[in-house]
Amino acid sequence: MKTLAFFLLTFSSLFTFAAPATELDLMPYPKQLTLQPGQLTLDKSFHVVIDGADSPLLRKELERFVMRLQKQTGLTVAAPAIQKADAEKITAPVLRVSVENIPEVENGYALERDEAYRLDVTSTQILLSANTRTGAVRGLETLLQIIGLQKKTVRVPQLVIEDAPRFVWRGVLLDSSRHFLSMDTLKRQLDAMAAAKYNIFHWHLTDDQGWRMESNAFPKLHELASDGEYYSQQDIREIVAYAQQRGIHVLPEIDIPGHASAIALAYPELMSAPDPYKKEIRWGVHKPTLDPTNEKVYEFVDKLMAEVSALFPFEYVHIGGDEVDPEHWNNNADIQAFMKKNALADHRALQAWFNRRVVNILEKHQRKMIGWDEIQHPDLPKNIAIQSWQGPDAVSDAVSHGFQAILSTGYYVDQPQPTAYHYRNDPVPVIEMLDDQVRAGEVWETWSFEIPRKRGSAIKGTFTLINRDGEQRGFIDFNGKSRRAVHDVKNIHGVTQFHLDTWMGVFTPRVTLQDGQLQGDVIVGNALYRITGKQVAGSAIPDSIMPTAIRQQPLTDAARELVLGGEAALWAELVDDTVIDLRLWPRAFAIGERLWSPVALQDEDSMYRRMQKVGDLAAVSIDLQHHQQAHAGMMKLISKPQDIKPLKIFAEAIEQAQYYHRHHEKHVYGTYSKADPLNLFVDTLPAESLAVRELDQLVEQFLENPRDKQVKKQLLVLLKSWNKNHKPLMQVIERNPSLADMKPLAQRVDQVTQLGLKLVEQHASEKPLPAGQLEPARKILRGAQQMHQEIVVSAAYPIEKLLNAAY
Repeated sequence: MKTLAFFLLTFSSLFTFAAPATELDLMPYPKQLTLQPGQLTLDKSFHVVIDGADSPLLRKELERFVMRLQKQTGLTVAAPAIQKADAEKITAPVLRVSVENIPEVENGYALERDEAYRLDVTSTQILLSANTRTGAVRGLETLLQIIGLQKKTVRVPQLVIEDAPRFVWRGVLLDSSRHFLSMDTLKRQLDAMAAAKYNIFHWHLTDDQGWRMESNAFPKLHELASDGEYYSQQDIREIVAYAQQRGIHVLPEIDIPGHASAIALAYPELMSAPDPYKKEIRWGVHKPTLDPTNEKVYEFVDKLMAEVSALFPFEYVHIGGDEVDPEHWNNNADIQAFMKKNALADHRALQAWFNRRVVNILEKHQRKMIGWDEIQHPDLPKNIAIQSWQGPDAVSDAVSHGFQAILSTGYYVDQPQPTAYHYRNDPVPVIEMLDDQVRAGEVWETWSFEIPRKRGSAIKGTFTLINRDGEQRGFIDFNGKSRRAVHDVKNIHGVTQFHLDTWMGVFTPRVTLQDGQLQGDVIVGNALYRITGKQVAGSAIPDSIMPTAIRQQPLTDAARELVLGGEAALWAELVDDTVIDLRLWPRAFAIGERLWSPVALQDEDSMYRRMQKVGDLAAVSIDLQHHQQAHAGMMKLISKPQDIKPLKIFAEAIEQAQYYHRHHEKHVYGTYSKADPLNLFVDTLPAESLAVRELDQLVEQFLENPRDKQVKKQLLVLLKSWNKNHKPLMQVIERNPSLADMKPLAQRVDQVTQLGLKLVEQHASEKPLPAGQLEPARKILRGAQQMHQEIVVSAAYPIEKLLNAAY
């Protein structure tokens, strides 16, 4: 009981905050915002004055502000648009920009810098004040969001904003190695990152599938391992300057010692196994690995890091360091002899030995090391940073041992996921409210489970359910991970359900627990896995005990301070220039808010409302192409422009299979390589359907109060729009061979919507569903929830709630 009490105390101490109001459509939302009576009207006399330190970069950003203001409002700013302040000549309305200090090295190479700003809007002026140019840049982005999309009369509410970021590291990883991204694409992402107040562009430049950086020291890298698609050193300088103007550091990632197939192709003499090596187009983890015992490897790293440091002024360099397959090390007699001589117990110790050498090389070039979880080792200095793809447990372990850490698990935006899932994910590991103690009068059962996947090892573990007079709670122990509470444990007509957020997404088992056997399925994201298992312990089994927990230990204040922030990661197996905006935006605005804004900001409805508004604004203000890419992708699949409308309505009821289900499908049915096309119908879909989210909310409201006529009307309107779309959709599919594979999905959507309409009326009548209709209805819904062409009819899940309530 002491353990439980401590967990409850820790949880409540972390989250006892007053949730801020979010009246304005801003994202990230400011730390403090006070609305005041009145408005400032902007007209053609509006102008900008610099009322403090001045610099060419500040003027460039103000010129961008004026240009974007005109795009958003049509307002033409009076010439000269930007002036140096002269108290006698300043007239209303005016934006006065007051920057306290612009250092000699204005862009700044260090991670930590002052990004705070203050905005005061009165009846006559807007005053933007900041200590640094970067702070002013952040404030200009907020001001553009406040103004929004207006025409004719442009009004700005009077207010006071005081704002600063919660975390110092707020990053986006873009992967140019697996699919090369054009300069225009990169610049557009940087514009969007600045709008979302990110400050780190993590540029994944090398991997097994390609080397994308021109190297004068080792030219065969880009000549042999890029297919001619690489960034010249001038390109890189241009991107770095473009990012710095927007207050963004560029972090290069050069993968060593693993993920090194591109290096092996160019310089096989540096590797741990003999050549020949071939060009790698397959996705996944591959075996080529640098030889840590070869001194020429360190000469290579030294010269390479000299080039990298000259191109990238940021104080950190990312070395990757993840997923090192030790096979070539284990099979190399010289390497094994070296390990024995130097008392290196295993491949982890050998990699740490390699990393110590690399740390020294980076220090020689005035750089610090950052890498993925696998680089963490007690022999490495504490000024390195650990980026975690393994989750909160790994972050806790890193900071508890004195290392700085950055969370990426839960922010993997190459996975289609609901934005709410990312939004609930916090960089600082939270000790959950977890009641796992059995009291007198309670009964409990522990069930082991196994979930096979189409790629990778099976997911295994146990879950335990505790019952007292029909009220259930529980917890889950995934193998190798800390114990987690499960939520909303229910038994629905003999099927046990619960849910929790995991590294895979939202995890929702639907299982029967009978005669000691567990059977059913589990929804991971929005797609299904089969799950089997058995009872392994329980109060009815003599001498059985609960499983031993791995417990996430509470962090000290000092350890929490070592969590630098988080980073959204957009790996590019399924991403190229034609779909990148659709994959990343607008949901990356919500992740940006989680990293910038106060932790108390948790209202998901507010988040979705503001995210859509800010996304629409970004499409105009910075030409973000998430809407355009979806439209263009569909247009390529049809012969007549008018066919686009039925496809867009169809897309509302379906979603990409979430988590890594799409990758796993390609592993089984495709090549799981760069050869797989990215011009399919599934590639035109966003990460989630907001229409399905709306359907789910309407179903919940309807079930709570079936007599609410307005809710019922909205529910029927949405379902009827999909139902009426079936005939024109089938006509589009019939005359466009590229859409032939969509026919089964179209039929499933039609069946689901017809069932939904019937169930709404059935529930409103307050009569149970006839027994003979139950199994056919279940069959329709379970069929619709199966993947087809990497797509799921996700509208089937809210309709399943109607079915469960109908008998």
